[in-house]
Amino acid sequence: MKYAYYPGCSQEGGEEHFGKSTEAVCHALGIELQEIHEWTCCGASSGHFLNEDLSLALPARNLAIAEKMGLDTICVCAACYLRLKASRREARHDPEVRRRLEAQLKMPYEGKHDVRHLLDVVVNDLGLDAVKAKVVKPLKGLKLVCYYGCYLMRPPEIVAFDNPENPTAMDRLIAALGADARDWSAKVDCCGGSLMLTQSDAVHDLVGGIVDRAREVEAEAIVTACPMCTMNLEAMQKGKDKLPIVYFTELLGVAMGLPDARKWFKKHLKSPAPVLAAHGL
Repeated sequence: MKYAYYPGCSQEGGEEHFGKSTEAVCHALGIELQEIHEWTCCGASSGHFLNEDLSLALPARNLAIAEKMGLDTICVCAACYLRLKASRREARHDPEVRRRLEAQLKMPYEGKHDVRHLLDVVVNDLGLDAVKAKVVKPLKGLKLVCYYGCYLMRPPEIVAFDNPENPTAMDRLIAALGADARDWSAKVDCCGGSLMLTQSDAVHDLVGGIVDRAREVEAEAIVTACPMCTMNLEAMQKGKDKLPIVYFTELLGVAMGLPDARKWFKKHLKSPAPVLAAHGL
C-alpha cells in the first residue's frame, strides 16, 4: 500500500508528535508514505473564507504534484482532508474550474487520484484483522470516546467514508486495540476550531459541552483523528482537571508496542501517560 503523503502544516509545527506517530505506525502496518515534494499549505481553515479560486488552487497544487507521482493522496488532518477532497471534486465536476486551476498552477491537473484519510485506509483497506495481528499490548480496561468532529464526515457528498451522523470507524478501530470504546452523544459536535482566536468564549462553551458528554459516560480520554481538533480540545478546556486528548495513531503505537510511543506524549498539554499507566500500559 503506497500513498502520496500530505502531512499538512500542523504535522510540521506544534503538532509534530502526531506526524511522528503517523509515520511510525504506517511503517509498522506496511503503509508506505511518499511525502509530496515541496508541499504547501492547503488553505485550511481560512482560505475558503477569503477567495474561492485560491481555496481550490492551494490544495490542487499538492494534488497535481501527487498526480505526477501516480498515487492517491493520504492525509491525517480532517481539515486538510476536506479542503483536498473539495478541490478535487470541483476540478472533476466542472471543466471551467479545472481550466482555471491549471492556468493558475501552470501544470496539468485532472483529479485522477483520490484523497484518503488515514483512518479510512487503516479500517477499510488494511482491515481490523490486520491491525489486531500487530497488537502486543492490548488497551484492556481503557475507557475511551471517539471524536470525529465536523470535517471528517461532513459534508457527506464530499468526504464521508462512514455514516456522517453516527460514524463508527474509529470506535471499531479502538475496540480492535482492546479498549472500551464507549457510545456518546458528542462524537460529531463542533469544537469551534476555526473560532479559537476570534470567539474564544464560544469555543470554551463548545469544548466544555463535548468534555462534559465524555465524562457522562466515564471516559478517561477522548480520541481524535484531527490535530486541529486535538489542539482545540486540549487548549480550550477550563479548569485544572482536564481530560486527556489523544490522536488515534498514538494509541495504535502504544498497542503495537512501538518503542517511541511514549515520546509522543511530551508535547501534550495534558499527558495521557498517567491514564495509560493506571492500566499497565
